Amino acid sequence: MMKKLLKDYSSFFEAELTGRYITLNHISPLLERYKNVFKISKIGSSQLGKDIPMITVGHGKKNVLGWSQMHGNESTTTKAVFDFLKLVADKKLLRDEISTFLETYTFHIIPILNPDGAEKYTRENAKAVDLNRDAQELSQPESKVLRKIFDNIAPDLCLNLHDQRTIYGFKDGKTATVSFLSPAANKKRTITPARRKAMDLIEKMATTLQTLIPGHIGRYDDTFNPNCVGDSFQMRGVPTILFEAGHYPNDYVREHTRAYICVALLALFDIIKETGGTSIAYRGIPENKKNFKDLIIRNVSVPEMSKPTSVAFQYQEIVTDGAIKFVLCVDEIAALKNYYGHKEVDVDGAEILVNSQEKYRVGDKVSEIFNKKDNLVLFINKD
Repeated sequence: MMKKLLKDYSSFFEAELTGRYITLNHISPLLERYKNVFKISKIGSSQLGKDIPMITVGHGKKNVLGWSQMHGNESTTTKAVFDFLKLVADKKLLRDEISTFLETYTFHIIPILNPDGAEKYTRENAKAVDLNRDAQELSQPESKVLRKIFDNIAPDLCLNLHDQRTIYGFKDGKTATVSFLSPAANKKRTITPARRKAMDLIEKMATTLQTLIPGHIGRYDDTFNPNCVGDSFQMRGVPTILFEAGHYPNDYVREHTRAYICVALLALFDIIKETGGTSIAYRGIPENKKNFKDLIIRNVSVPEMSKPTSVAFQYQEIVTDGAIKFVLCVDEIAALKNYYGHKEVDVDGAEILVNSQEKYRVGDKVSEIFNKKDNLVLFINKD
């Protein structure tokens, strides 16, 4: 069933939202499209006066509150949400299951909580405040909007939708494509009833995803921080699930990952059910490790070092002409024995030229990389 669903994904893939740069301007036409299908409301304004919209789907007794782009540069889950909404609105697939969902749940989803950060493509809001560290002070208008909606709705479940960087993977060298967390409710990380409920739901989603991306499902670190929204809601006895959309091989724009997040939502709401597979226990989901670099060149001869080492590179994401440009930068020069590269090259003791220079430093932006020995191109900026 899962593989057939992915095969049919193009029928509910929201083509108006692609790439990494998703702002209020991008979703506004979709909100207009759905105004007679779902309830669309303005629930507040951002620091710079931009609308913060909320979409309400269904009319059931189970109340669910979700929010995406609390961090403005984390847009994959926003795309997944609109794929989910397109499937529900069209009712071309899974018609009976969708009808049951609509009768069972009332799903309130804030597609972009931080529209100023989305516009600037930054983690923080316009005041340079991380909204996910503002759960206690509530110093920002966006934080106050979320808390007010939380108090008014009194949800039975909260969904905190994020992206994680390409640096996360597992000890076997697989990437962390989708990760979850049932946040701690106290310093002792006690398994409270709310936390247990969130774990149970994560187990259901992970079991479904395992049929599609085996070995690419992770568990986020559960260090307690009451300033984080998920932890603070869990403290209040409301089951809360953190979603982290991560890297799928060769998918820097995360059009594959969005599909897996959407599948997770479908599984969460019982629109799809995978039977016959091996059930995954929450503690059996491996915890993310920071063990990936975007590019690693191995066995590089560096003049200042006595033996060959590794040079790692990471992409910086920069908004250019309304799209994200990936700019490669020197990230680390070290052995990197416990790291994997999304791409790796072994130069067998040769020197490399970065931007035609023999000397390069951490932080340097990279336009091209050559193997000095044979002038072989290792990387070139196609832009």
